[in-house]
Amino acid sequence: MRGPHSPGSPADGDPPVELTAFVGRSAELAELTAALGRARLVTVTGVGGVGKSRLAARAAARWTSGAGAGGPGRGPAELSTVWDPQFVEYAVVEALGLTDHTARPPRQTLLEHLAGRPALLVLDGFEHLVAACADLTAELLRALPELRVLAVGRRPLGLAGERLFPLAPLGEDEAVELFTDRARAHGVPVADGAEVRELCRRLEGIPLALELAAGRLRALSPGQLLQRLDDRFRLLTGGDRDALPRHRALRTAIGWSHELCTPAERLLWARLSVFAQTFDLEAAEYVCSGDGLAADDVLDVLAELLAQSVVSREETAAGPRYRMLDTVRAYGAGWLEATGDAGRLRRRHRDWYLGLATWCELEWFSPRQREVAARVDAELPNLRTALEFCLTEPEEAHLGQHLAGSLWFCWVGCGRLPEGRRWLERSVELDSEYEQSRLKALWVLGYVAILQGETVPALQALQACREQAERSADATAVAYAEHRTGCLALVSDDMPRAETLLRSALDRYQEIGELNSNVLMGQVELAMARAFQGDLPDAVRLCEDVRRVCEDHGERWARSYALYVLAYAAWQGGDPARARELLAECLDHAHTFRDLLGTVLSIELLALVTVGQGDPVEAAVLQGAAGRMWPSVGLPLFGSAYFNAPHELCEATAREALGDERYEEWVRRGARLDRETAVARALSEDVRPLPALPAPRGPVPGTRSGQREPAASPTRKGGETAG
Repeated sequence: MRGPHSPGSPADGDPPVELTAFVGRSAELAELTAALGRARLVTVTGVGGVGKSRLAARAAARWTSGAGAGGPGRGPAELSTVWDPQFVEYAVVEALGLTDHTARPPRQTLLEHLAGRPALLVLDGFEHLVAACADLTAELLRALPELRVLAVGRRPLGLAGERLFPLAPLGEDEAVELFTDRARAHGVPVADGAEVRELCRRLEGIPLALELAAGRLRALSPGQLLQRLDDRFRLLTGGDRDALPRHRALRTAIGWSHELCTPAERLLWARLSVFAQTFDLEAAEYVCSGDGLAADDVLDVLAELLAQSVVSREETAAGPRYRMLDTVRAYGAGWLEATGDAGRLRRRHRDWYLGLATWCELEWFSPRQREVAARVDAELPNLRTALEFCLTEPEEAHLGQHLAGSLWFCWVGCGRLPEGRRWLERSVELDSEYEQSRLKALWVLGYVAILQGETVPALQALQACREQAERSADATAVAYAEHRTGCLALVSDDMPRAETLLRSALDRYQEIGELNSNVLMGQVELAMARAFQGDLPDAVRLCEDVRRVCEDHGERWARSYALYVLAYAAWQGGDPARARELLAECLDHAHTFRDLLGTVLSIELLALVTVGQGDPVEAAVLQGAAGRMWPSVGLPLFGSAYFNAPHELCEATAREALGDERYEEWVRRGARLDRETAVARALSEDVRPLPALPAPRGPVPGTRSGQREPAASPTRKGGETAG
């Protein structure tokens, strides 16, 4: 799935890589790539629109694709829309595609993930967060000797050892080449001539200025463009063409392009500035319409801004989306403030994304679950902007609580527990006249804390939720608080209490007519409690019912956990082939949703099935892969004797077959697999063998149906809650 931090996404107003041919810059590209070989911190600096992001993206791609030189690399960490310094580390974690469910600081996640291997980290658009970025970069470079950082901004980070790479505008020949290339892209071929060269000189070879000028060629010839540009230069400099300060050309070109827009185009330009990073047409039509711009006209006006390169279009997993480059957006934001309409537009933006979150929460329990996950992934920058607005504006706290609570499926189901925890904690700290919104934020906070292994905060949030809900007779909040308290008892190995609370919560849900993914998860959790207490038939009955309801509604996330319990029952019943089939489907869904807990639980149980089918080597490899994932989830297997019993049985069987030394070596080899590779290996029918070890000491012990140690028998007492 392509997320908001994709390679080539601009952060400082540079033209997007995928939309603009990489014209010129071959010498700079070679020099920047070489600089990465000589220095561990290289910062590309330059004026807005000069092409810093594009050049850095190309250099990063060349470096990471080199012959083993660059190690793992992903898209840049875009920081232009991050305003809270404490969210810098979250943005970097997300850019690297990391998923961590624990309450550990994201900086620790970065340190552990990047330790011991070469990697290149790209930080783009950091100039408004210099202190936070410099602090993070300094610590990462100190702790990780094989890490390199490529920073992109309008000023240096100011760290010792930083190598600056100032990027100048294009030379005249390259500027002409870019201008004519973009003209052809707009369907207006132009020849290299005196007027074109003078125009490129007047625009100082700044790529974004050239892009904007080329976008006007449908209506104006190069000569007319030059005349209008010269007119504006004379206006700004009092008639002295040579008095224009160096590098003022970009702002001049943007302002000149703005003047050439129709009133409707200028209005839309200003209003689009409220969006963070990308947006879709529906959002633009709602947020930007009214007071001089009809919703039905937004598409036509947007098309004109696209044609003029004020806005760009890109394809994502969530469908076509639009982007306004930061330099262009900043210009529009200034106009929006000047009109006095900024507050109203920000509230409309908040309203749209509050509505979107509400719709996504409902559609999570539908066949569109994967679509919802992709949509939320694309919309996260805008959702964060809406949350920040709600939590910092007077009288908006209840909407922030509602928004943070409605996004529970994003925090829990899509692998964003730490970020969700931060928003939820901020929201419940605020006073609100609307108790229902705060109650929802409280039970979601309790749920998130449980999954992070934070027992005390979880209990505090859930108890506060239940007490307030009972005082206000909010039956829904009581049910959710009781449900999540039962979930806490489940992972704490208190099965009788878990069963009592979960049954009571399910009864409450039925009384109020509540049916969604959360309710079905409550039924799955009850099934787990029954299975761990030895009643496999009841566990199977409960989970078959969940599977039927999920299939009726097209739900996959809760269904994957039901499949996990059914696989556990199939293994206990002596049908490893059926268990493997169920676990493969469970793992596929969990991995798709970035649900790290579901992923690692599936791999753990697959390891047990694998050793039972006579392959202790692959079982040890899978246990090693799972062991690498657990630190990002919490205490392995929650510290629960019940959840841990299958792991211990698998380990004991594999050790007996392989011997301690060979078992430990295969576990170590499995621990070297990253999550993508481990999941692909676990799902593969044709497992690619790892390099061989010496022959085992003896034969693999046989296993017969019904004669294995019951996995439900705890091997030790209790355990601390985690996960």
